[in-house]
Amino acid sequence: MHTPMTPILLTVYPDECDAFGHLNQASFLSLFERARWEMLRAGPGMDLFDRTATWPAVRKTVIEYHAAAFPGDVLGFEQDLTHVGRTSFTMRQVARRARDDALVATAEFLFVCVNRQGRPVAVPQEFNEFMAARRRRAGEVHRLTVNGVSLEVEVRGDGPALIFIHGFPFERSIWAHQVAALDGWTRIAPDLRGMGHSDAPDLGYNMETYAADLAALLDLLGVDEVILVGHSMGGYIAFEFLRRWRDRVRGLVLVDSRAEPDTVEGKRNRDATAATAREQGAEALAETMLPKVLGTSTLDGEPATVERIRAMMAATPVSGIVGALGAMRDRQDSTPMLPGLAGVPTLVIVGDEDELTPAAQARAMADAIPGASLVVIRAAGHVPSVERSVETTDALLAFLESLP
Repeated sequence: MHTPMTPILLTVYPDECDAFGHLNQASFLSLFERARWEMLRAGPGMDLFDRTATWPAVRKTVIEYHAAAFPGDVLGFEQDLTHVGRTSFTMRQVARRARDDALVATAEFLFVCVNRQGRPVAVPQEFNEFMAARRRRAGEVHRLTVNGVSLEVEVRGDGPALIFIHGFPFERSIWAHQVAALDGWTRIAPDLRGMGHSDAPDLGYNMETYAADLAALLDLLGVDEVILVGHSMGGYIAFEFLRRWRDRVRGLVLVDSRAEPDTVEGKRNRDATAATAREQGAEALAETMLPKVLGTSTLDGEPATVERIRAMMAATPVSGIVGALGAMRDRQDSTPMLPGLAGVPTLVIVGDEDELTPAAQARAMADAIPGASLVVIRAAGHVPSVERSVETTDALLAFLESLP
């Protein structure tokens, strides 16, 4: 599912090669730099940094060489931002041989923006917006660094933005049908920290950290306003995002989630599950959770879906499992904030066979949110986006089309 950005094509010349005919290291640095300038020339212009009285000074370079390049080879250079701070940014560049798409070299450059006096200044907004627009047009899977962790993120399309927040212990592919089908929207689907292909630091996790990751990710993608689509734990994260950045939320979709905190017994169960994961691994967790997260209709009649969900849960890093369980155990009660969500268009979706967050609980939550609507997906359990993907996409699309 990798659709690369349009590469910058550069030819290797004999004077750039060493005595053995290989493109030498110093020339490789020049080609990486030339590719960056060519990218700017085709976009906002090579004078972008001059116009903003800013200069990107290289602070750190890491290059890995994978294959040799020779005179006459045409190399395609792809470049993307992997991190943007206030005064610095990191750019990842990839060089591939055009004739066979062989990977030749990868590089990461850390830049610090300085003024003419050499003092750090803010990264030009025009540059960040240009890079974000390129990324959205490319519709590819990225490795982006936020808050010290590298997240794998799929970005597709143009238009108003949706961010799909998966639940526990899943990853972004539970939204595959929705991400593929909703043309006319910018669809952003990250693997949360600790899950999928994102980093899984063995540290304490909490809802505030998950929400801050998403806010930083949206900043990196140049997205100011977003519709939050949260499944299960993703709904808990959406509530935390609303607490902190409500002015950035255009709409809210809660899928098989709830507002109440864990009970005392629920907290004990979280700790017991974490102990199981530590002692027996993610596979044991998957076997225990499988009959709880899927509806009877799926368990009895959809063996491929059952295996897909089982494998997904079994592949979750143990550190991510333990971190997420602690974050869910300690999350705030979001029930008091429900009446105050007036003005935030809200859709609640629930599977009619969901035993973890039953339809009656979803209905009560929708009733407590002014103007919210409820859609019950038939023959689905806790993961309707997978179990009944078409029906879930249709419900989401109808909601999106109703927005101003």
